[in-house]
Amino acid sequence: MMEDFDEIYEEEEEDEDEDEDRAAEEQLLKYAPDPVVVRGSGHVTVFGLSNKFESEFPSALTGKVAPEEFKASINRVNGCLKKTLPVNVRWLLCGCLCCCCTLGFSLWPVICLSKRTRRSIEKLLEWENSRLYHKLCLHWRLSKRKCETNNMMEYVILIEFLPKIPIFRPD
Repeated sequence: MMEDFDEIYEEEEEDEDEDEDRAAEEQLLKYAPDPVVVRGSGHVTVFGLSNKFESEFPSALTGKVAPEEFKASINRVNGCLKKTLPVNVRWLLCGCLCCCCTLGFSLWPVICLSKRTRRSIEKLLEWENSRLYHKLCLHWRLSKRKCETNNMMEYVILIEFLPKIPIFRPD
C-alpha cells in the first residue's frame, strides 16, 4: 500500500507551479518603470541619513498619487527626522570629543540612535504603504545608495511601482 502513495510527484507539481508563478512575476517586473528616488535635501547628514527629504512632487508619479498625499507623507518622514536627528547630532559631537579617551566606544550611542531613527522611518513607511500606497500599486522604502557626487553612501526613499496582478489569469 505504501508503494501507491508517492509524495515526490505531488511536490514536483507544486514546485513547477511555483516556478511558473515566479516566472510570471519576473515578466511583470520587467515592464515596471524604474523606481522614483527621493533624495535627502537637508544640510546635516548623520551616518548617511539627511535631516530632511525633498518634498517636490516627482513628475513620474503624476497620475499615480495626488501631490498632496505625497507631500503629506514626506512631511511625516521629515517630522520624524526633525524630532530625532538633533539628538543624534549632539551625541555625535560628544562622542567625537571623547573618542580618543574611550577608544571609540563613545560613538556607540549615536550609532544605536541612528539605527533607531532608521527603524522608525521604515515603520512609518510601512504604515504609509499599508494605509495608501499598496492600494495605488506603489511601495515606499528606505534604501542605501551611493551618492552621485562622491563615494559616500546615503539613505534615500525609493518609490517602486508594483506590478498589477492579472485578474483574468486562471488560478
